[in-house]
Amino acid sequence: MSQGKDKKHYRRDASGAPGRLTRRKFLGLSALAGAAAVGAPVIARAGQRQGAPEFGGWPGAYGMLSDFTRCVGCRSCERACNEVNHLPVPETPFDDASVFEKSRWPSAGAYTVVNRYRTTDPSRPVMYRKIQCNHCLEPACATACPIHAYTKTPEGPVLYDKDLCFGCRCCVISCPFNMPAYDYGSALDAKIVKCIFCYPRIKEGKLPACAEACPGGALTFGRRDELLKVARERISGNPGRYIDHIYGEHEAGGTSWLYLSSVPYEQLGFPTGLPDKPLVELAKGFESSVPVIFTTFPAIFGMIYGIMRGNEKAAREAASKEAGGEEVRHG
Repeated sequence: MSQGKDKKHYRRDASGAPGRLTRRKFLGLSALAGAAAVGAPVIARAGQRQGAPEFGGWPGAYGMLSDFTRCVGCRSCERACNEVNHLPVPETPFDDASVFEKSRWPSAGAYTVVNRYRTTDPSRPVMYRKIQCNHCLEPACATACPIHAYTKTPEGPVLYDKDLCFGCRCCVISCPFNMPAYDYGSALDAKIVKCIFCYPRIKEGKLPACAEACPGGALTFGRRDELLKVARERISGNPGRYIDHIYGEHEAGGTSWLYLSSVPYEQLGFPTGLPDKPLVELAKGFESSVPVIFTTFPAIFGMIYGIMRGNEKAAREAASKEAGGEEVRHG
């Protein structure tokens, strides 16, 4: 599956065998080590302690179980996501199967996409996979970001504040799942875009839009711990239907999105060979070998930019109050 770059969206290449330390993976670890070397918090956690040397998970956090044996490629999840997030109508209608003729990836115009894959299983020669941010338990994007534009919420979603971003793209390089996309749609308002796990809906006690819209039961929303039990029960209770692997249970420290499949995950385009520990754990002891340009400069420019953006926002709010109108957000 091609995951290169086009004129509007930049993301790191997926070149190299799974688990190999490629140049881009090295840069990703450099970014992680840089964050630690300058004394930045290991991760921005809403309402939680920062800089923890070990990570024990998020008790009670939500997750999503995506069962590929139940997905029929109807793209109802795509439609629901677009509507809830007020995204543009796609060029190819949601009921047009020709979209599966090429591989797609989430972008500024689609926070989730469904791809079709040919497999080596004669009983399931074709399978469909829904792709979106996996909302890692210990997200590398949050660790690598020198300005702390990412927040891991206790509920599970990893959120992103575009008002803080200054375009370093450390998060793009660091993500082991190749998820954040850099949108060049506006030269004055370039930003990172990704799924937010319908966080506002979760806070209101609602289902994420994709799960609510799925007609085949391929998506199950709930507490992550309970979803792991459900996944294990499906595997043990349906011999031959699933491979004995819940993807996302341990990969890169674990993710909020969990997956079940009847074929090896590499046949569905998943990166395999990832470590079980969060990537920030692998960066420990690595920071001493990182050049100062990777550590000091991002922090300095990040702090300066954050102060400037904070002052600019405060000035806009003050001007808005004086004018008696609503604040105009310029990004």
